[in-house]
Amino acid sequence: MKKMIIEGRIWVLTDGEGRIMDDIDTDMIFHNKHLHITDVSEMGKYALGNLEGWQDFPERAEKGDIIIAGENFGCGSSRQQAVDCFLALGIQAIVAKSFGAIYKRNAINSALAVMEWSHMPQDLKNGDVLEIDMESGDIKKGGTLIGRARPMSPVQTAIYKAGGLFSYARSI
Repeated sequence: MKKMIIEGRIWVLTDGEGRIMDDIDTDMIFHNKHLHITDVSEMGKYALGNLEGWQDFPERAEKGDIIIAGENFGCGSSRQQAVDCFLALGIQAIVAKSFGAIYKRNAINSALAVMEWSHMPQDLKNGDVLEIDMESGDIKKGGTLIGRARPMSPVQTAIYKAGGLFSYARSI
């Protein structure tokens, strides 16, 4: 069963001017030239490989890290590899202002925690450690509440807790 309170180091996906990036599409997350790869454990080394300034992310990421992004994260084509590459790296959550609908569904079905935080503070920095309560949406930094994300729905939470859609289906 997945934990409902997670803590991890964050990566704030910013552009060259330090602004949180919006509209990061699935081709930026996992380039189509790597779609021939079927071994999920191999997909991590290509995560964000087509996103300007983030090509070295797989070398810097560590198991348990959390990604912070702007609006419409995961927009574009339906590409399961864009979820699986983060799972292969051990990323435990993605927190964004909003998600592409298909990406969000794929992530939840794969037990990758996704939270929508529309009013995130601008002073978040790479390396900050956040604690996220998946049920309440509370987000803390250094033990202090800094915001509240939209919690997943009860069904999404059940799928996440079960470890993914297939595990959830077997349990009901």
